[in-house]
Amino acid sequence: MVEHEHQSHEAREYERLTSLLDAFGRDMPAGSRMQLEEQIASLEPAWIACQERGQRVTVRVRFDLGLILDDADEDVFTPA
Repeated sequence: MVEHEHQSHEAREYERLTSLLDAFGRDMPAGSRMQLEEQIASLEPAWIACQERGQRVTVRVRFDLGLILDDADEDVFTPA
């Protein structure tokens, strides 16, 4: 099983900007802080969609005859 982290550019940017605001927001000039908050608000839908989607897990299956089924979603298999 392989866990994949699939974040869009917008979701990664949301994380980066919120981290920046948390770390330096109180020391920023009011105008810069307001502009940063607006950027974060515009990226929030992408972040929410990324969180709802969650991590993607894939499975690699090797059959006895040598056939390999690779990058199959875990949802198609029943846990043993």
